[in-house]
Amino acid sequence: MDSLGKRMESYFDRLWPLNRSITGPGLRDSLGILAEVMPMERLRFPTGSRVFDWTVPREWLAREAYFVDPNGVRHADFKTHNLHLVGYSVPVTRTMPYDELRPHLYSLPDQPDAIPYVTSYYEDNWGFCLPHNELLQLPEGQYEVVIDSELHDGHVEIGEAVLPGESSEEVLFTSYLCHPSLANNELSGPLVAAFVYDELSRRTCRRYTYRFVLGVETIGTICYLSLRGDHLKHHLKAGYVLTCLGDPGCFSYKASRLQDCLADRAARILLRDKGDHIVFPFDPSSGSEERQYNSPGCNLPVGVLMRTRYADFPEYHTSLDNKDFISFDALAESVEVAVGLADTVERNIVWRNVVQFCEPQLGKRGLYWTARGQKQPPQYLRTIKWLLNLADGDHDLLSIAEQSGHRYTDLVKTAERLSAAGLLDPMDQEVHFNGCRAQHGGNEET
Repeated sequence: MDSLGKRMESYFDRLWPLNRSITGPGLRDSLGILAEVMPMERLRFPTGSRVFDWTVPREWLAREAYFVDPNGVRHADFKTHNLHLVGYSVPVTRTMPYDELRPHLYSLPDQPDAIPYVTSYYEDNWGFCLPHNELLQLPEGQYEVVIDSELHDGHVEIGEAVLPGESSEEVLFTSYLCHPSLANNELSGPLVAAFVYDELSRRTCRRYTYRFVLGVETIGTICYLSLRGDHLKHHLKAGYVLTCLGDPGCFSYKASRLQDCLADRAARILLRDKGDHIVFPFDPSSGSEERQYNSPGCNLPVGVLMRTRYADFPEYHTSLDNKDFISFDALAESVEVAVGLADTVERNIVWRNVVQFCEPQLGKRGLYWTARGQKQPPQYLRTIKWLLNLADGDHDLLSIAEQSGHRYTDLVKTAERLSAAGLLDPMDQEVHFNGCRAQHGGNEET
């Protein structure tokens, strides 16, 4: 974990200074850095392309931005902090009175020392963001305003990586890479996604195919679904948006529109077994990429894995969401949990008890606990009895975990032990006997 956290920190430090947006060189450079961990195909959608109800916007490039007060003091210097410039600001070079400048200045009165994050992607506008305490000190008079930016035809770019599995059915991990200088709300998700890929790529056997997508909020996901939506409708078993995974809070999960799909059930059980957690119902009025995956026409099984939910921490969308706010140990643990989601989905098998009438005799198979005089059987024996009772060919392991309250990993190991003893058969023979069992730890002793 410590080694993983240090690797993630090294990539964070390289990504942090780049001015990312929904288009442009900062986005492309960021994808290039993460491609060192997760090799990606680049998908490009040209300016002016129609994607469902949207049109791909122009590409934006910002070189310099600031304004100078009547006393010659420079404020909101883009080179000092790239949140100072409203995203997608059009070029401006002129002098104006304070009254004309003021509507283009953004601050947070409730967080007077923070710089807010503000964008204007789809309306030609411009502006600066600065701490409210600084705004209050600005004098009346003439101001020099400089924004050296450019809007031109270009493209929205998305990174995609696929790890083939033995099945064409897929598990999706996706995040967005379009916010500048935001640590938890921005860089935590792509970093976790890249290192989940790194872990899963080392496995020689994968039951499912894994698809990884690093895009940009809203327009990027809309572009992606315009290209891959039909494929996902036919192949996606479970999907997860990864975001806000670097803070020290407990894990949380936002359910999909389907509410009880495989992705939702796996997340609920995994987080239940882990300890403190929060599960939020589906809510289309807020959120991120899941709004597009869960739109009525798509209706895909995609939820959101987080720690503290977006907008529930005061640093959200401000300059306070910086490196000091996150923990790289927390990021490494988030990789572990996301990989755990993949493992939970991989191991979810429907078993059938070979002995359907009454209980099988466990002692002759070396499975019965022989100590006498105890009021409760040992935990593993309780797990065995739950499995034998619910392994009727209709219950998968997740449903048995839900009903019994037993830890999912204990059920997985015990099911493999019962299978080895000839008491359980998998309903899908190919899934069970394809060589993946040993890799997933199925023959470990309970």
